[in-house]
Amino acid sequence: MNTVGESGPDPEAFDPESLTYNSAGLLPAVVQEAGTRDVLMLAWMDAEALRRTLATRRATYWSRSRGEYWVKGETSGHVQHVRRVSVDCDGDTVLLEVEQTGAACHTGTATCFTGRRIDADHA
Repeated sequence: MNTVGESGPDPEAFDPESLTYNSAGLLPAVVQEAGTRDVLMLAWMDAEALRRTLATRRATYWSRSRGEYWVKGETSGHVQHVRRVSVDCDGDTVLLEVEQTGAACHTGTATCFTGRRIDADHA
């Protein structure tokens, strides 16, 4: 996995256009809490959203439903400060490691997966 951030290449030198986007020009962004390693949410980014994220260290996504960019926490105050960005082996998914302030999910839950398990826990 290639990493852009604290210990990886300079974010300013990274070219978001080098990644593989779907037919809508988007790629999935898996968002993980840097401290707990909890998966918080899945969002979508285009090359510009990724550029903005790398430049500001504030998670910026493309809203498929609204057809516009959104900076996580801009209206809710539930901010995601990006610590590290990694690209998967195929170059078609990014992993954002963030410091989350407040709930990650728009429903007010800690993650978008909280309370939504569909299988039995066999631990």
